[in-house]
Amino acid sequence: MSVSYHAAAVRWPGATRCIQPVAPITLVAVVAVVACVSASRPASGVEPADLARRAGLRVVGSAHLTLITDRPERAGDGVGDLPRLFDEAVSTWTRHYRLDAERVGAWRATGCLIVDRDRFRAAGLLPTDGSVPDFENGFCLAERFWMMDQSNPAYRRHLLFHEGVHAFTVTLLRATAPAWYTEGIAEYLATHRLQTDPPASPRFVAMPLPERPADVEQLGRIERIAGLRRERTMPSLAQIFDLPTRDHRDLGAYASSWAAVAFLSGHPAFREAFHATELQPLDGRLTTRLRATADWDGLRADRDFDAFVADLDYGYDFARMAIDWSPGGPLVAEQHAAAAADRGWQNTGWSLAKGDRCSFTATGRVTVGPASARPLESEGDGITLRWYRGRPVGRLLIAQWVEPADGGRPSFQILAQGASGTCAAAADGPLYVKVNESPGDLADNAGAFTVFLTPR
Repeated sequence: MSVSYHAAAVRWPGATRCIQPVAPITLVAVVAVVACVSASRPASGVEPADLARRAGLRVVGSAHLTLITDRPERAGDGVGDLPRLFDEAVSTWTRHYRLDAERVGAWRATGCLIVDRDRFRAAGLLPTDGSVPDFENGFCLAERFWMMDQSNPAYRRHLLFHEGVHAFTVTLLRATAPAWYTEGIAEYLATHRLQTDPPASPRFVAMPLPERPADVEQLGRIERIAGLRRERTMPSLAQIFDLPTRDHRDLGAYASSWAAVAFLSGHPAFREAFHATELQPLDGRLTTRLRATADWDGLRADRDFDAFVADLDYGYDFARMAIDWSPGGPLVAEQHAAAAADRGWQNTGWSLAKGDRCSFTATGRVTVGPASARPLESEGDGITLRWYRGRPVGRLLIAQWVEPADGGRPSFQILAQGASGTCAAAADGPLYVKVNESPGDLADNAGAFTVFLTPR
């Protein structure tokens, strides 16, 4: 697991580059600007690659990266591919921020992949003047970054790209944005898988919301979010916006910030405003500008974010999981609603008051993805051949959105399940239905149950 830090670069008249830590959000911020040297080369004035070669360190490079390491060269460890993959990642970051290719063309970072810190200190490649803290896994200072070697190749690449995003945004975009964004976007743009088509070399494929656990070995962001939910420590979106820099020493803060950026980038109701905000200065007012956009609804954003993290899983499909929050009409006579198999929670359009009861019956069949050569067909009770979150896939679920009185974040509370039964309302509000299935496996489902609801 990663804990990394970065410093932000700002320009001011008469200075080459000033490095200052990204500060926590405060009511009144006073920033002292002091002159300091560029981080592009050590105090000796000698290029890092030259210092590395003199010290017997390995240097591999590409258009955008000089990578220095004391890791012994081993066949098949993928280290030699890292600069080329870094260049491919830079192309993704360039498109994300809609930067001109010529502007990025000359940009270059220097990264140190470290086994023994003392070798880098002795070579003059790891500052001892206090500008670089005793980091656990990674640290970025302008266009230079340092990272400890990792036993897992996938996680080593992720850490390289994470620190690379910091270098890219700090030097090319002068990013001094709040911590939730700087760390969240570094996680978001670093998450990837390798596309392997032998005999061609592996390629970087951006996977900001991973499709399979195998694509992001040891990353664990989705699992950490689930853990925060279980522990009742998952912050709201508004709370994430106010995370101070120091909290990003905690893995939960990294996971939460990644989740916030993934949500804002992917949710159809918020992605346009978020991407427009990203194209403005990435400074300390980024959160304020986002909240000031014309269509921003903070209460809805918090609610949609809670729903996102409650159901978050690999391959999460934002379009199919989008939720209709309309209040619905009172259920005073028998009504019916559809529960489509290829959608997440669906508003029935009918509402109950807390404590009211209703009976339900589901008719029809749905298909829930392929099994061998044939898709599985399910009725309302589901198929015990496959399970998801402790319930048979294909089972009808009925729920309400509930804000717990005893702590924890709001979520859909399942009131009943199966082909028929009764349920009691846990809150005032509409009933929701869905067919039990992973949010990453909805696209190959088909059909819908007809659910009859009768007040009791």
